[in-house]
Amino acid sequence: MKRVRLTIISGLFFIGSVAFAQDVEFKAANFKENKDEFKVALEHFEKGQEFLSAGNEAIYAVVSPGNNFHAALLEFEKAYQFNPKSAQLNFFMGNAYLYTNEKYKAKKYLDEAKKLNPEVDDFLDFYMGMAEQLDMNFGEASKLYKKFEANSKSKQIESLGRMLTQRIKECESGIKITSKPERVWIDNVANLNSPEDDYSPCITTDGTTIMITSKRPNGHQPDEVGNYDGDIYVSEFKNGKWTSPANVGAPLSTPNDETASMLSYDGTKLLTFATEGEDYNVYQSKLSGAKWSTPEKMHRSLNTVANQTYASFSPNRRRIYIITDKTTGGQSKGTDVYELSLMNSSNTEYGAATSVGVTVNTKFNEGSVYIHPSGDYMYFCSEGHNSIGGYDIFVSEFKQGQWQEPKNLGYPINTPYDDYFFAVTASGKYAYIASNREGGKGGLDIYKVTFWGDPKEQSSATEDYLLASIANPIQDVQIEREVKVDKKALTVFKGTTVDAITGEAVEATIEITDNSTGSVIETFTTNSATGKFLLSLTAGKNYGIAVKAPGYLFHSENFDVVQPTGFNMINKVIELKNIKKGSKIALRNIFFDSGKSDLKSESNSELDRLVQLMKDVPSLVIEISGHTDNVGSDKMNTQLSQDRADAVVAYLVSKGIKKDRLKSKGYGAAQPVASNSTAEGRQLNRRTEFEILAN
Repeated sequence: MKRVRLTIISGLFFIGSVAFAQDVEFKAANFKENKDEFKVALEHFEKGQEFLSAGNEAIYAVVSPGNNFHAALLEFEKAYQFNPKSAQLNFFMGNAYLYTNEKYKAKKYLDEAKKLNPEVDDFLDFYMGMAEQLDMNFGEASKLYKKFEANSKSKQIESLGRMLTQRIKECESGIKITSKPERVWIDNVANLNSPEDDYSPCITTDGTTIMITSKRPNGHQPDEVGNYDGDIYVSEFKNGKWTSPANVGAPLSTPNDETASMLSYDGTKLLTFATEGEDYNVYQSKLSGAKWSTPEKMHRSLNTVANQTYASFSPNRRRIYIITDKTTGGQSKGTDVYELSLMNSSNTEYGAATSVGVTVNTKFNEGSVYIHPSGDYMYFCSEGHNSIGGYDIFVSEFKQGQWQEPKNLGYPINTPYDDYFFAVTASGKYAYIASNREGGKGGLDIYKVTFWGDPKEQSSATEDYLLASIANPIQDVQIEREVKVDKKALTVFKGTTVDAITGEAVEATIEITDNSTGSVIETFTTNSATGKFLLSLTAGKNYGIAVKAPGYLFHSENFDVVQPTGFNMINKVIELKNIKKGSKIALRNIFFDSGKSDLKSESNSELDRLVQLMKDVPSLVIEISGHTDNVGSDKMNTQLSQDRADAVVAYLVSKGIKKDRLKSKGYGAAQPVASNSTAEGRQLNRRTEFEILAN
């Protein structure tokens, strides 16, 4: 009996020895058969530790770790190919992955490290707690954090600064916040994303244009860890989906690293930041027609010796909010949100930057900032407050002259991963964020947030026997009237300025006046390439709009912006009448049968617009000219073009335009605007034009 018991104990001892022996340390004695390969692998292993140590020190100091964790993993991967059974190597790789945009890979290596050697490192419980937290196992994560705290030496806990306490708080917040998910859908916008980092969504107020920053391959030289620099891409929302992002190219995208920070609400200005030497500075670019200007470094009061990165205008552009380093003794101590006010009418000089206050800023990093089009809400991401892990997105409301206590936007907008860069449409129905949560295309991805809106209460009333058996009737569910919610009334006024005859875009100056006070509240120029404009207006007022463009009739009107319960959209096409002497405009929608001069009915809409112009400007005198291609004889073409011009004049006279204000002339093929050697060219040459002779 004793012999049997001794055998069992010996067997258990043998099994334990085998399990412990699975941890193959990086020692020469373990690799006598392949010393050369071991030497190379050991060099990678030790080099990786140097990068890892530098990265961890930066994290503990609440500053950016740069590429240290990526560099560490590149070295560790090479060592891992040689010896995947090192508990220490697996632990180091798990540690490194937790601070990358592939955090979800960490758990595999940490689990393996613990399996190989449960006592591999004093920080194993802390990092395994982080891995469990990512999986939203908040209870288990909290136990591991507290176990680490109980078993660690004071210096180890001290090295983490406030991080350990914050991690435990995050688990407490995680349990509460995830138990009551927000009424939203979160969708990966696959068409905008790539296997690399895609981030910083910048969107126009109407939600039709988005600019993102991406580190996808761009033909530039990658950095020391194989990452490409950030370039800026643009996409348009068409037919219910986002178009494939197109690199905007120079001058916004360059071989340097630049990031789009905020697209102004009307889409005509872009805030970016880029490195200048060792510092990040904020720049501004303006859209003129279809081209962006070379980004200009903003005022010196905004760009200081510290790093300035993400920035956001207030709706009236009188203030700008930025993320900047907070420094002590010349050393960065993380990042905070600051604000600056404009000091001059030229919109170039800002006052001193001041912190938005401890209500918003924490002892941890604040990562990005976005001001809602109403100006009343600040969205920002932070590692502090009641985050449930990594960066979470918060909102603070501006009341009584100060920013209020931030509110966590909740799960599933926020996760234990990093969730950044909130940008919302004016309607408040959609928002865009970036997140490195598991399940994306890779790294940071762009996600669309769709808000369901407030729930409606249900009440039970009559039993509906038509939908169920008498034995098991179901109750008719009646939807109660919507509960009124106090929302900020915001109206987006958008539109285009176009030529009344051709429909082509016209660059115009627009003044918006508050008719109750007579004050001009906004002056802007529409886009020269598209004629588009967009701005937000306070509801419940009567506004005057005055539109001016060289060579066009002055246009003015007034309109009421009704007081809605929430969001309202006004979309207006402003047609401008061309009155400049010498202006010659092709009437492309005038149609005749081949070889004939009888006007087809499809021409009426175009001709009626010309009639209206003549009535609006009684002093106009115009010439109607007919033109053909070179097919046929000159005599025939000249006569045909004259007959067609006469037909147009006859139509205008029939609509009440005096004959002495109208002239007609047939030029045949004498004035081509394109080559007659192609079908396309001949089609362009077959046209009817009008020219303003007097005004």
